[in-house]
Amino acid sequence: MGSPLKSLVHDDDRYQKSFHLFLERSSEHQCMQDFIHNKLPDILSSIGDGKSHLNVIGVGSGAGEIDLELLDELHKKHPEAMVDNEVVEPSSQQLHNYKVLVSQKPELNYIKFTWNKMTASEFEEHWKLRKVTKKADFIHMIQMLYYVKDPGATINFFQSLLNTNGKLLIILVSGESGWGKLWQKYRKELCNTDISQCVTTGDIKSLLDSKGVSYQSFDLPSQMDITECFTKGDEKGELLLDFLTEVLDFSKTASPELKAGVLELLRHPDCSVETEGKVVFNNNLGVIVINEPI
Repeated sequence: MGSPLKSLVHDDDRYQKSFHLFLERSSEHQCMQDFIHNKLPDILSSIGDGKSHLNVIGVGSGAGEIDLELLDELHKKHPEAMVDNEVVEPSSQQLHNYKVLVSQKPELNYIKFTWNKMTASEFEEHWKLRKVTKKADFIHMIQMLYYVKDPGATINFFQSLLNTNGKLLIILVSGESGWGKLWQKYRKELCNTDISQCVTTGDIKSLLDSKGVSYQSFDLPSQMDITECFTKGDEKGELLLDFLTEVLDFSKTASPELKAGVLELLRHPDCSVETEGKVVFNNNLGVIVINEPI
């Protein structure tokens, strides 16, 4: 019997609203920016071998804010290089926002943007059909491996596109985060594997270890205020619950037992801490950097 719960990704408008609220309520972007400005420069210094042209692929680039920070650090390390940047993003709204952002920054004239309104698997299909032989110096996949059918196969494909000294950067929630605990307990109920995978950096590390792939890993501490989720009927709380469970209208469509169980777990010390009247969810992320092409 199919699950009666509908995935949040079916309603792009509500997904975008809940995602923006999540960014407001969490330190997600701050902890990524911290990593990008403090740790990433060393990682990027060894790519390219002094080439005058660098190829970059952003997979699931969203509205581009984080992409442009990555590209800025790349430019600082390789100021002479022109950059060919393939942007892969299925949401037309997000892609539009990215283009607007770029249009406001004439200093990005060293980058040639190629816009691919498609999913990662469509991009893979497209790339193979065109028999492209171009290799990439830097590929980043930030918070997007949840939305592919087979995360391992997707990593494999993009790893196969790496140049010598190329880097593949993956950011996902940590297995030790509240997300990891939530998925551990309610994977069956919440994860519609046709659309999204409950995958953490812990899963990806196990996968890479089993294949003998070498990688570097970093932890990014992050948190999220989920207090509103516990006020019945609170509009923002319901949006956050949709985002946390990836279920459209979770409060209205989940069974009373599932709803009570999820709310209890979200409040549990395994997932959150209660401080000064707030419930603060563990939103820790992990970074994996693969340094070798297949």
